[in-house]
Amino acid sequence: MRAAELFEQRVKPTEVARRLRVSPKSAYQWHQLWREGGAEALNSLGPGGSRCRLSPRCLEKLAAYLDQGPAAHGWVEDQVWTAARVATLIGRKFHVTYSASGATRLMHRLGFSPQVPARRVAERDEQAVTAWKESQ
Repeated sequence: MRAAELFEQRVKPTEVARRLRVSPKSAYQWHQLWREGGAEALNSLGPGGSRCRLSPRCLEKLAAYLDQGPAAHGWVEDQVWTAARVATLIGRKFHVTYSASGATRLMHRLGFSPQVPARRVAERDEQAVTAWKESQ
């Protein structure tokens, strides 16, 4: 890691922060870690945040449920998956609590986006639409 090399050269944390374009606070934290554990202590611990609470199999099932559409799961008023609906669906099917923002991130991970209809409205009358277009 570049920060460890700079600390070994006795470069001050404020200068390390400037050179590596990070906050001085981060550079001081790195410097403390480096002093206590050397360059090994600066290795990444992996991505931050909490791990997904659904197994890969549950994620596959969730994607299948989302493909079925909201009406198949009790939301008949429209064909829109909202983050709140997905969070509710996850709770009902998998007994796991997700916030609306967490459900949004999960949907994006699965290739869906909330608040956007995936299909045409169930009540759509194609003949009426065609007749209207022809009359214009």
